[in-house]
Amino acid sequence: MDKKSKIVITGAAGFIGSCMVEYLNQQGYENLVLVDEFGRTDKVHNLEGKKFMEQVDRDTFFDWLEDTKPGIDFIFHLGARTDTTEFDYAVHERLNYEYSQDIWNCCIVHNIPLVYASSAATYGSGELGYSDDHALVEKLQPLNPYGISKNEFDKWALRQHSTPPFWAGLKFFNVYGPNEYHKGRMASVIFHSFNQIQKNGFVNLFKSHKPAYQNGEQLRDFIYVKDIVKVCYWLMENKPSAAIYNLGTGKARTFYDLATATFHGAGKPVDIRFIDMPEDIREKYQYFTEADMTRLRNSGYTEPFYSLEDGVTDYVRNYLLTGKYY
Repeated sequence: MDKKSKIVITGAAGFIGSCMVEYLNQQGYENLVLVDEFGRTDKVHNLEGKKFMEQVDRDTFFDWLEDTKPGIDFIFHLGARTDTTEFDYAVHERLNYEYSQDIWNCCIVHNIPLVYASSAATYGSGELGYSDDHALVEKLQPLNPYGISKNEFDKWALRQHSTPPFWAGLKFFNVYGPNEYHKGRMASVIFHSFNQIQKNGFVNLFKSHKPAYQNGEQLRDFIYVKDIVKVCYWLMENKPSAAIYNLGTGKARTFYDLATATFHGAGKPVDIRFIDMPEDIREKYQYFTEADMTRLRNSGYTEPFYSLEDGVTDYVRNYLLTGKYY
């Protein structure tokens, strides 16, 4: 795409969205329209120093589009309510399902290609595996309202006869990296582990409540946010087959490995302890996730992903220890 192209990023003040803005800036794109709810002061630093054309409030975005007719060339729809402990489905339905429908229909009307964020939370407990085969989407049983809302939109998108000129949904697995300082309880385990190390010198991990898993041996597919934005950019530039794609590394790793890598990044001796998992998430907890990355690889994406050790080391040393943003 031409470097003068106008690109919309929803959720632009958030974790992945602000990293997307920075990555696009690095590639020479500055005609960016940032869409979000900009009232939160704890997200202001995510956008400091970044180059963009305009900030538009999430609730007025569609009116702005009709009034100004800016000629948008691409939309990254990364904005969502991501709190897996928010159990009021109406909140997720409005922001993750209905708003995404509005984005999709807007892309049809204005002929705009679209990449949107789905989630590995759609896979629930993983009893059907972690393949992004479209035939499985209707059968998935997410464990919380967030996952349900994401899966409902995936299902809806696959049923549509009218589509954007190109579209891709991305099932993000466990994303970590800079610019998640504002996320509180929903920040990555690396972020929380680092803060525990700095404060106490040790890390608490959840005990396993399933006999098949030892404490700390629960497995997740952890992916560095720098890989996420790189894939998003590649999809914009290459526009392979329209589809829902998994986006993890394809390699599950244990929370014990993750905590160990965080200690090493911080230059501290490893001290890992185990605590009971909170009751409110115990029955909704994924013990294993691992992205089947066949579809993305077959579409032509050949870049390697950060290993857990390399990604955590970069995150801890270049961002968490210095308080810097991406």
